Amino acid sequence: MTETESFAYDVVVLGAGPVGENVADRTRAAGLSTAIVESELVGGECSYWACMPSKALLRPVIARADARRVPGLSGLAAGDLDVPAVLAHRDAYTSHWRDDGQVGWLDGIGADLYRGQGRLAGPRTVTVTDADGGVRTLTAGHAVAVCTGSRASLPDLPGVADVAPWTSREATSAASVPGRLIVVGGGVVGVEMATAWQALGSRVTLIVRGDGLLDRMEPFAGELVAEALAEAGAEIRTGTSVTSVARENGTVVATTDAGDTVEADEILFATGRAPRTDDIGLETVDRTPGSWLPVDDSLRVEGSEWLYAVGDVNHRALLTHQGKYQARIAGAAIAARARGGPLPEPAPWGAHAATADHGAVPQVVFTDPEAAAVGLSLAEAVRAGHRVRAVDVELGSVAGAGLYADGYRGRARMVVDLDEEILRGVTFVGPGVGELIHSATVAVAGQVPVSRLWHAVPAYPTISEVWLRLLEAYRG
Repeated sequence: MTETESFAYDVVVLGAGPVGENVADRTRAAGLSTAIVESELVGGECSYWACMPSKALLRPVIARADARRVPGLSGLAAGDLDVPAVLAHRDAYTSHWRDDGQVGWLDGIGADLYRGQGRLAGPRTVTVTDADGGVRTLTAGHAVAVCTGSRASLPDLPGVADVAPWTSREATSAASVPGRLIVVGGGVVGVEMATAWQALGSRVTLIVRGDGLLDRMEPFAGELVAEALAEAGAEIRTGTSVTSVARENGTVVATTDAGDTVEADEILFATGRAPRTDDIGLETVDRTPGSWLPVDDSLRVEGSEWLYAVGDVNHRALLTHQGKYQARIAGAAIAARARGGPLPEPAPWGAHAATADHGAVPQVVFTDPEAAAVGLSLAEAVRAGHRVRAVDVELGSVAGAGLYADGYRGRARMVVDLDEEILRGVTFVGPGVGELIHSATVAVAGQVPVSRLWHAVPAYPTISEVWLRLLEAYRG
């Protein structure tokens, strides 16, 4: 292999995670030759260090919690989890950190995989440096799509570099249970990993700078999750910041702004994400290395005719399913432009516009209880200038919820636009609500009038009957 090797494609994709895979799938389906470049494992963060391993850890935790609330099962589910079995289940869902299956899938769609560090080298040009130092040049006749995702960001604190802290990667792939775990951050990663490791046997201390958990959701979501974590044995300190960390004789010591210390065997920082764009050659196309890449609704980078940024790197919605949605849109837009030149401004909700990013993004937090939301919270809707009304229902009042679990605790809210009579957002918190969120997503993304929702009859007795209760409360 020499540095002079060059290969031409219609499309080059940087990053073979779920987002890059879906861009490649759509461009190949459109008949465009496509190369995809990956520096780690094909399948990306979601498959090996995020969505899949975290949910594999959490599923036994939630199943046991549900069983403990069902007469006839509660006593049988009173014991500890089988930790080796849970970790083995997690390992199986990561394919033991091997990507053979995903590589086979890429082969099946006819995309060419290049392993190594991909870097832009000017317009429509990518170089790939492999593990042996060999360099190949890929040219893109139509588009380069940056799908390199994001990485956990560590705070700039004294001692961080010396304590070997966990990030989301270590938290989802650890081979053993720490006796004591400090979790810094009250967002999704923080609360999910606190839930998992507390149930697996760690004594968890959750340190949160803000006033509560899950601050991007309705306030009651974080309140209900915090109550459950505390009941499970976790210590939660809100309004508290870590000011320094150290590792003394193997023990992590975290000092807080209150002047006290917390000791643990490991510390997880779940304090945000940064774009993986620092070493992909952005400087060669007049962009700033390490920056997010703003895009239009077709996912094309602002000011460019050929460069696309899809998934986390554009900072629109840092969620795997939303990135895959963007990938389908981007693939369609790339193909349309390849066929017929410039597109007009993509029409909202059309084939070439990722309109859902702006107000119909769903998310499930797999804690006990689960928290699920789509669209705007009440506060976000008000800030956006909508005239809205929040309608709340206690989920435990629904017959299906009572059958699902004794003492069911949960809450539902829909945010109704009073001028357009459509839903701007919906939030559910309670056991099992993750499977409710797609109905809400259809209602929000479809802008279904409240008057028509009245005719969408929920089956009895299911938790979905909460929709009827919400609509009854709204109508009065």
